Amino acid sequence: MDPEVQGVLTAAQKHWPHIHISDSLVMADSAVKMAEAGCKFITVLGVDFMSENVRAILDQAGFGEVGVYRMSNERIGCSLAEAASTPAYMNYLGAASGSPPSLHVIYINTSLETKAYAHELVPTITCTSSNVVQTILQAFAQIPDLNVWYGPDSYMGANISKLFQQMTMMSDEEIAEIHPAHNGDSIRSLLPRLHYYQDGTCIVHHLFGHEVVEKINEMYCDAFLTAHLEVPGEMFSLAMEAKRRGMGVVGSTQNILDFIKQRVQEALDRDVNDHLRFVLGTESGMVTSIVAAVRHLLLSTKSSEKAKVNVEIVFPVSSDSITRTSTASTSGLNSVKVGDIILPVIPGAASGEGCSIHGGCASCPYMKMNSLDSLLKVCHHLPDEKNKVAAYEAERFKMQTLNGKSIADVGCEPILHMRHFQATKELPDKLVCQALSLNSNGRSIS
Repeated sequence: MDPEVQGVLTAAQKHWPHIHISDSLVMADSAVKMAEAGCKFITVLGVDFMSENVRAILDQAGFGEVGVYRMSNERIGCSLAEAASTPAYMNYLGAASGSPPSLHVIYINTSLETKAYAHELVPTITCTSSNVVQTILQAFAQIPDLNVWYGPDSYMGANISKLFQQMTMMSDEEIAEIHPAHNGDSIRSLLPRLHYYQDGTCIVHHLFGHEVVEKINEMYCDAFLTAHLEVPGEMFSLAMEAKRRGMGVVGSTQNILDFIKQRVQEALDRDVNDHLRFVLGTESGMVTSIVAAVRHLLLSTKSSEKAKVNVEIVFPVSSDSITRTSTASTSGLNSVKVGDIILPVIPGAASGEGCSIHGGCASCPYMKMNSLDSLLKVCHHLPDEKNKVAAYEAERFKMQTLNGKSIADVGCEPILHMRHFQATKELPDKLVCQALSLNSNGRSIS
């Protein structure tokens, strides 16, 4: 979201206990805790699949009377979630259902409805960018001859496949450090059985393509390089090479934040003047949490009066994100006249914050629909006695799956499977049995 929203809510969090800032995974858990504490209304700042998930989890927890409100009377979409709700994605899963035994690993950033329909086609477990590699490796280790079908993020799927290919060049000891049940032979054997969807991207991470890689090589070759698993393959490979040199990280937003904090702390411990430059290969809104973490480290670490550590965050994204100007003038720039002075107009960022004069903006237009104005409007009308914000209510799934079951019930099951895996490091027995019982004609979840 906008730094304005994050900043205000972070400050307000110190004075009001019922503000929770996190990724989408644990938002619903926090909403349940708020309801247990007596909150009658929950506002969700995010995209629609997040508010839908909060609504469903609250209903399952027995808090159906608690209102859930989103931040717009229009649809707050997500390109990844929409990619998984298409007939093409269901056709992809149809092929998976005909290749037993199969397991569908779906990114958490998808709608509850998609998770439900998918789970009835192929046994499904959700994942996050921080646990997807371990989830897939554990599935292959736990279920013999398994086919894993990942989706909907095509870049992440391709990057995971490339990561496993690189693991075949590691020693068995190095592979065991990543997952103790695997070695070179097992990694080589799973590669033909790992499938990923070919037509799903995040519109923000899609910006980190060939042009960005060239810009990094040209201008930021001495910087630390961070990249989310959702970026295109060329950026992923560049970040993996930087990682091998101790100069980069590839993973989730939390992995990126931890890497930056670690490098800043190391610089502070050296207690010498230093300038750290980080290329941020993910959504620009993350800079708010980075600034907060770095500031905390700088203020809490005692160093000599002379030593000074500076931290620079760089956003080298595609020129597609830059506004255009006319080439009518001889300088190639538009001009405006202010009094007797003629000033050139320089091409700038197309929209949003987190912009670099060398690149553009890696900014999600959907997340930017969450504004303080919307939050205040919703809160000021609650309880909504005159239906002023009825269009802001989160959708409650009343439809049923093809097998006549509640979408909320079936859609939550893949999430519960993931939580079991996070707690035990193993897939739940129920999910394993479902994957093993899949036949060539497909099956229904019982």
